Amino acid sequence: MASVRIPADVDREDVLLAGMTARQLGLASAGALILAGLWAASKTVVPAPLFLALASPVAAVFAVVALGRRDGVSADRLLFAWLRHALGSRRLVPAPEGVPALPAGVDGPPPPAALRLPVEAVHDGVLDLGGDGLAAVCRVASLNFGLRTEAEQEAIVASFARWLNSLSGPVQVVVRAERVDVAALVESLASAEGLPHAALAEAARDHAAFLSDLASRRDVLRRVVLLVLREPAGPGAADLLRRRVDDAVSALSGAGVSVSPLSDEDAVAALASAADPDARRCPPGLALPGQTITRRAE
Repeated sequence: MASVRIPADVDREDVLLAGMTARQLGLASAGALILAGLWAASKTVVPAPLFLALASPVAAVFAVVALGRRDGVSADRLLFAWLRHALGSRRLVPAPEGVPALPAGVDGPPPPAALRLPVEAVHDGVLDLGGDGLAAVCRVASLNFGLRTEAEQEAIVASFARWLNSLSGPVQVVVRAERVDVAALVESLASAEGLPHAALAEAARDHAAFLSDLASRRDVLRRVVLLVLREPAGPGAADLLRRRVDDAVSALSGAGVSVSPLSDEDAVAALASAADPDARRCPPGLALPGQTITRRAE
């Protein structure tokens, strides 16, 4: 029986000719047609060497746009995203219903544009992405693979492989480092209250001094592993997404990896931290996306 190799990136575009996809061929063909048209229109008045010198930068731009990639994103998509950013409004306000135009005859600066956020609402840990479907974010506990025995490593790999083979939708594993504020921990260790022995209290105070000195000299970081599961919009999508989360919890538990779905507030905090890693953690009790504020909390 002949074996067939399946690529890891199943969403990769098909290659049609010379290692280029349909979009790359279209861009390259458009550039070639434009240069050919310019040469046909100017060959009677522009010498060939001069035309080649002038057309070389244009051809290089088309080649970069058609063939270039950065961080897995094609150069043409990056170019269009930059154009939308450059031509878009710099003043954005949260207005899902849209920003009304100024009355006729009223002079003033152009009105701001509506701020379109990817997350429209959060319900029971499920992020509503509007037309893009739903997403669930889970926190995953890491383990030290190198310290396990060979038999344990084989069992972990087998459990992880079974989970990968059972996937029926898009999954993203995010591994990131974030800063940790150790001030509260240092304060609790320095007080050393309630310890049964004086030696334990002394060790706690020494550890508090060590953490305080470490935080003053460098950033204290911790590794955060998040598991993001996506589901396209449709009837019953939320229930299907929750079942996929439960399947991930049970499947990865066999590998010794605990998976904990995030609450609404923790999911919003994870999104805020991903958007601005240097910002302080949002205080609890703030309104979630899509939540109506009816009164001020006492």
